[in-house]
Amino acid sequence: MIRWVLAFLLGAQMVAADVVTPTRTLRPGTLITVQDLTIRDGAHDGAFDRITDVAGQEARVALYAGRPIAFDAIGPPAIVNRNQIVPLSFRTSGLSITTEGRAMERGGVGDRIRIMNLQSRATLFGLVQADGTIKVTQ
Repeated sequence: MIRWVLAFLLGAQMVAADVVTPTRTLRPGTLITVQDLTIRDGAHDGAFDRITDVAGQEARVALYAGRPIAFDAIGPPAIVNRNQIVPLSFRTSGLSITTEGRAMERGGVGDRIRIMNLQSRATLFGLVQADGTIKVTQ
């Protein structure tokens, strides 16, 4: 209440906002649950303001207790792990090629990751699909 009175008296504009913060430090790769999160007062650009947007996601970097969770700090849970053998598919103009590759990075659905074709040893890029296959894009 005092901060609102001070803001009014000083002519400053303060915006009340909520931010989502972890209740404990979360390591990269941790699946975030509702129990790991809390809402705190404070405005922070580029941070989540709803627990439902964060729960079920995976920490991409270390998330520290009490600090706002930035948009780029989390993402969909990884379904492909580094060095995992994954099916590759490439389709264009009626041509369809399927083979196996090795994932060079971890990735969740929709992530663009590097993969190595096991036949040619060429490094390619592809998008992780919901079924764990990689759709080659380059």
